[in-house]
Amino acid sequence: MTDCLFCKIAAGEIPSNKLYEDEDLLAFYDIDPQAPVHFLVIPKRHIPSAAALTQEDQALLGKVFSTIARLCAELGVTEGGYRVVTNVGKDGGQSVPHLHFHVLAGRSLAWPPG
Repeated sequence: MTDCLFCKIAAGEIPSNKLYEDEDLLAFYDIDPQAPVHFLVIPKRHIPSAAALTQEDQALLGKVFSTIARLCAELGVTEGGYRVVTNVGKDGGQSVPHLHFHVLAGRSLAWPPG
């Protein structure tokens, strides 16, 4: 998608503070962190939200979550715990229409999130 912020970040057209990158995924630190550790993981392929996922995306989602687990271990936050969030649609709080997963850690996180 040509006008998608995260597609432009994945393509390197907009700079980001990269944490990880491979042929399918990009992980980068959030520009407005809500916790001491706050990064996003996005697929490089444009998928509007979790509502658009299909059976064909199963391997991609497995890769997303295994990458999150590895990055959290590398950052030393696995023992204390972390939260993984994806928002869907306007009422769900999705501000960028590209599937993305927020990973927050480094402090106690309240529930419900608000």
